[in-house]
Amino acid sequence: MSETDDQTPRRPPTIELAATEVDGSADKAAAGEANASATGEAALKEIAGGGIALIVLDVGLPDINGFELLKKLTQLTSVPVIFLTARSHEVDRVVGLELGADDYISKPFSPRELTARVRSVLRRVAKSDPASLTASLPGPSGRLPLVVDDDRKAITYFGVPLELSRYEYRILKLLVSRPGRVFSREAMMQHVWDEPEASLDRTVDAHIKTIRAKLKAVAPEVEAIRTHRGEGYSLTEDW
Repeated sequence: MSETDDQTPRRPPTIELAATEVDGSADKAAAGEANASATGEAALKEIAGGGIALIVLDVGLPDINGFELLKKLTQLTSVPVIFLTARSHEVDRVVGLELGADDYISKPFSPRELTARVRSVLRRVAKSDPASLTASLPGPSGRLPLVVDDDRKAITYFGVPLELSRYEYRILKLLVSRPGRVFSREAMMQHVWDEPEASLDRTVDAHIKTIRAKLKAVAPEVEAIRTHRGEGYSLTEDW
């Protein structure tokens, strides 16, 4: 198919639907092409293959808890996630958002509502990183001075390699994956630490302080990491 043909329609984004109940309306509801997986294992295989723009994730999968699957997904991909949760389970919505989900939708829902949520999240992601709609592995947009090499567990800043500890690398990688997004201390601990329940909130603050010092050593005039009082931290979008 010729890329130079202006009459050729652009291929819609591919959505991964990981849910216990999926039907023939899934493609239409997802506002694009869709892969429907009834188990977490099947969803992981689809997502590992790449090319997924967004994940719709059911909390109540038969083989794995949706929250546990989200933790696995953050190690595999940086694409946005929308949670499906029971209307009465407020705690599910709170935990899902704290773990890094971009949005949630309560059951039962209509295809029109799901379509609106999917399009809203895709628009939001496209504004911060247009390349993320086609890339499934973590990494910055071409506009960012931070470059993540996940194979080598290394990050460069304005072309300068950073000397980072294991947790410093994980924190900075998380921030780079979503420029502008505010991550709470609790969310960072869940994403980054091997045993978050054994760590203190102030541990995150200490690591952020060290990361900032290393970034400042490279570019003293740039405030790369922003503090949102009472909420958490984010990577600046103003480069």
